[in-house]
Amino acid sequence: MIRIYGKPRSRTVRCLWMAEEIGLAYENVKTDFERGEARTPEFLRLNPNGHVPALEDGDVRLFESLAINLYLARRYGGALWPRDVADEGRAFQWSIWAMTELEEPLLTALVNRRFLPEARRDAQRAARAAERAQKPLGVLEGALDGRSWLVGDAFGVADLNVASVLVWAPMADIDLAATPRVAAWLGRCTARPAFARAQAA
Repeated sequence: MIRIYGKPRSRTVRCLWMAEEIGLAYENVKTDFERGEARTPEFLRLNPNGHVPALEDGDVRLFESLAINLYLARRYGGALWPRDVADEGRAFQWSIWAMTELEEPLLTALVNRRFLPEARRDAQRAARAAERAQKPLGVLEGALDGRSWLVGDAFGVADLNVASVLVWAPMADIDLAATPRVAAWLGRCTARPAFARAQAA
């Protein structure tokens, strides 16, 4: 049995989404990092960083949400995995890009607009982060020119990984009106039934 550790209201939802897309039988082991459950000796054997998510698949143990998704897509994903080596490279490219270019400004804006207690929120920091997000959003807008999906001609692991990061934009009050292709693409991704099932897990 595949086990995915973490709660849907965290980066874990990315891996739950992938598992739902593939139709995997899995157990979501609810692990509450806010209560210190990701710091127990047992959990630290799965992820020594003390973060969720983590994956157990037989003898395979992995951490980092997008790496887990690449593994699941490669091993079980069928059509979600690219068909040739060049597109595999593009799937890795977009997954790494989502983490290095897109996630930080989105998360900074989200934390300072939603998650922190009102007295600790920094509106200027949130505004600067939202502004910094415009550059990667512009890159994504250009990549979607004339395309419905990031890699190949159908929804795949690259789309899921990037969309699973970008879903923070609306929550962080980052307007996608200036990037209409991105907005339409994100809508196509999040309209998928597997996304709704993952959120409800």
